Amino acid sequence: MAILIVVAFIIGYALIAFEHPLKIDKAASALLTGVACWLILTFGIQGMPVAAAGLEDPQQLLHHSLSEHLSGISEILFFLLGAMTIVELVDVHNGFRVITDRIRTANKIKLLWIIAWVAFFLSAVLDNMTTAIIMSALLRKLIKKQEDVWFLGGFVIIAANAGGAWSPIGDVTTIMLWIGGQVTTLEIIKNIFAPSVICLLAPLTVATIVMRRKGGDGDLAKVEAEHSSNTSAFERNLLFVLGVAALLFVPVFKTVTHMPPYMGILLSLGVLWLITELLHRDKEMDHRHKLTVAAMLRRIDTPAILFFLGILLAVGALETSGHLHLMSELLNSTFGNIYAINTMIGLLSAIVDNVPLVAASMGMYTIETFSPNHDFWNLMAYCAGTGGSILIIGSAAGVAAMGILKVDFLWYVKRISIYAAIGYFAGIGVYYLQHHL
Repeated sequence: MAILIVVAFIIGYALIAFEHPLKIDKAASALLTGVACWLILTFGIQGMPVAAAGLEDPQQLLHHSLSEHLSGISEILFFLLGAMTIVELVDVHNGFRVITDRIRTANKIKLLWIIAWVAFFLSAVLDNMTTAIIMSALLRKLIKKQEDVWFLGGFVIIAANAGGAWSPIGDVTTIMLWIGGQVTTLEIIKNIFAPSVICLLAPLTVATIVMRRKGGDGDLAKVEAEHSSNTSAFERNLLFVLGVAALLFVPVFKTVTHMPPYMGILLSLGVLWLITELLHRDKEMDHRHKLTVAAMLRRIDTPAILFFLGILLAVGALETSGHLHLMSELLNSTFGNIYAINTMIGLLSAIVDNVPLVAASMGMYTIETFSPNHDFWNLMAYCAGTGGSILIIGSAAGVAAMGILKVDFLWYVKRISIYAAIGYFAGIGVYYLQHHL
């Protein structure tokens, strides 16, 4: 069983990593992997110790463990479902034009800095994948030349991942750590904001110097952005303000009520649902239906939610079988330093998805090992969130931008990876300095 469950996980991971060449959706591979790992665990559970859990039946132990994991996973999935629906609701009302319509410069360096910092702060409020989608769509409407679109898109990925790392709702991994109790809202902002700023500022500075030396700081060829007009200016502005307020409300809700974050996001979604129903109740049925939450539930990326479900189930099986504990002992004996361990986790997240890496780390290292808001968890939030920028397939933001802008993988490695690596290691250095000097 010990070997089989690892083999199943590795095969599933390979199918996920080679999603595009194989043309098999990663959600299907993740679901099959998750269920297969638990099936292997079911048939091999007879040899597992059960006395420590106070349970006599091995199957009872398995069902108890599965229920515990599913409870934690469900909190993450319900949160993502609510957040994604709110973002889609703002988008369908053209609410993001409040930001995009104000970007007017054609100078390459100025536009680079504007796009990057907008993406940085926007991802902290929304999330890095949503921000990458919005900013990538904007770049296609603003700039004609493919090389310029790809270059700015690469920095959108770096900025979105850096901005998502210091916010409890900015990245799926920070959401997982936040919901799991490893980090709290104010502490992660206080500890990770400066490293995240440097993670973006360092590559921006280097890129600006390089562009000026090469004479590439002239004006870009721009195209006029076209917008549909299904909503009024009042509706666009109202939904943008309400959507951002709804997302920002969640950390406040958790702090005041001490209830799980998914309850806060569901409350926000319910309020927005009611407001949009009242806002459009006098419109024609066809027009009104396109602007409702019910329609948004059909637009959200359901395969992404099922992917998280499958991969988190697989990681839960590895934790239950004891493999993650063995891995933690191996990392401790090999590196023995939280900076080295988290740096490796961040670099690995450039190759494989950071969600299972963080989920595995949460299984390997419990809150009893490292208390809430320990340097280990804060640094993990930074490394797992920003390390994925080094390769375009290493983060949800990168995959989203790659799909929209059709960025070539090897082009990204040659032109953007070095900037992402500079920012990644610079941020780690800043984190070390602010905690040890």
